Amino acid sequence: MGRAVVPVFASLAFLYLLVPVAYTVLFSFNDSGKTNLVWRGFTLDNWRNPCGAPQVCESFANSLEVGLLATLVATVLGTLIAIALVRYRFRGRALANLLIFLPMSTPEVVLGAALLAQFLSLRVQLGFWTVVAAHVMFCISFVVVTVKARVASLDPRLEEAAADLYASPWHAFWRVTFPLLIPGIAAAALLSFSLSFDDFIVTNFNSGGFTTFPKFVYVSATRGIPPQANVIGSFMFLLALVLVVGVQVGRRRRR
Repeated sequence: MGRAVVPVFASLAFLYLLVPVAYTVLFSFNDSGKTNLVWRGFTLDNWRNPCGAPQVCESFANSLEVGLLATLVATVLGTLIAIALVRYRFRGRALANLLIFLPMSTPEVVLGAALLAQFLSLRVQLGFWTVVAAHVMFCISFVVVTVKARVASLDPRLEEAAADLYASPWHAFWRVTFPLLIPGIAAAALLSFSLSFDDFIVTNFNSGGFTTFPKFVYVSATRGIPPQANVIGSFMFLLALVLVVGVQVGRRRRR
C-alpha cells in the first residue's frame, strides 16, 4: 500500500503546487485586451513585447536592483557574522545568536510597521534606500543561518595546517577557508535574493512612491494582472528551474 499510496499523494502535492505556476505561464499567452481575467485567445505578442504594460519593466528593474544590492550587503555582513559566531568566543555571543533569529521569527507586518515608524521618527525620505535597508535587515538573518551551518562543518585543522606552512591568517582564510565556504555563501546569496525580490509586505510599508515588481502586481490585481507581468513571472520561474537543474547535473557529473 505504501508503494501505491505515496506516489499518488506526492503527485497530488506537486500538482497543487504547480497549478498557480501553470496559470501564470498560460495567461502570459493570453490575448487579454484591457483585462487579463478571462482567456480570450492565444498570442505571442506578450512575449515579443514584455514591456508593453506601463511600469511593468520599470518595477521589474527596481526589484532586480534592490535585490542585487541587498543581497550583496547582506551576504558580506552575514558571512562575517557567521564566522565570528562559530569561530570566536566573546561577551554577548549568546545574545547575538538570539538577535539574529528575531527578524526570522517576527511577523512581516510587525517588522514593516516598526521599520516605518523608525524611518518616520528619523525623518528619512521613503524610497529606494529605505527599501534596501529593510531588505538587508531581514536577509542578514537567513545568510547567517545558512553560512553558519557551513562554517560549523569545516575542519579547523585545515587552517592549522596552513598556519604550520607559514600562511598568514589572511592567506589561510583566503586560500583555505573561503573556497570551502563558497557553496554555503552561494546558497545564502541565492536565498537572500529570492526573499528580497519576492517581498511585498515590508516593501509596501517602507517604499513610499517607489514601486517594486511585487507591489506592481498587487496594485494591478484589482483590474487583472497584465499578461506582461505573467511573462516576467514565467521567465523568472524558468530561469530558477534552469539554475537548479544545472546545479544538480553538475553535481552528478562531479560525482
